[in-house]
Amino acid sequence: MILLVHLLFGALIGQKILNPVLAIVLAFLSHYFLDFFPHIEYSIKNISEKRWKKSLPDFLKIFLDLAAGIILIFIFSAKTPIIFIASFFAILPDGLSLLDSIFKNNALKKHSWFHQEKLHFLKYKKISNLWRILSQIIVVVICIILFQKL
Repeated sequence: MILLVHLLFGALIGQKILNPVLAIVLAFLSHYFLDFFPHIEYSIKNISEKRWKKSLPDFLKIFLDLAAGIILIFIFSAKTPIIFIASFFAILPDGLSLLDSIFKNNALKKHSWFHQEKLHFLKYKKISNLWRILSQIIVVVICIILFQKL
């Protein structure tokens, strides 16, 4: 899933779960839950392969993805601190995978293996890009609707 989807889902958890510690834990775990579904992601291969001179477009994609998610959170959520904390924890697993591609260590490598190979196993299945994109759109629409409820 793109960061925008994880940010919104994490923010929704932060808004709906009254216990802040539980909200943070659930937001973090929500990342793995969402990544289990078929989805499409953009490439950050230049960063992963440490081609720093060519990596500006990759960093720009990440920045725009984050910015779009934060803007949508500002538009639709209650804007309490726990919402932003939960949204941060919802994208943390991708941050750990990014760190693994830059700084190699065993803990980050194990996390990336679990995150990329065990949870993203559907990336190897023949599933139309339409369904991979639609799954993310559905999550965003549901989040926006649920932000408005109670």
